[in-house]
Amino acid sequence: MFANFDFWLLIFLVGMALIAINVKDLIGAVLVLSAYSLCMALLFALLGAVDVALVEATLGGGITSVILIAAILRMKRRSRD
Repeated sequence: MFANFDFWLLIFLVGMALIAINVKDLIGAVLVLSAYSLCMALLFALLGAVDVALVEATLGGGITSVILIAAILRMKRRSRD
């Protein structure tokens, strides 16, 4: 049962990566990458690497997303389009 779930989770991860590449809004891309990281943490937990899953969820899903969103909000736009 888990092998089938792992396959669909992998397909979902590839789809999320493609969506993150094609999103034009920077904050939207950060949110998609955060969700990608949380799905990777789920995959690591299913594979038995619970410690790696915890670090991935904490750093990839949490701290990195907050830092990237803060950096995007602090940037100044040069054009109005």
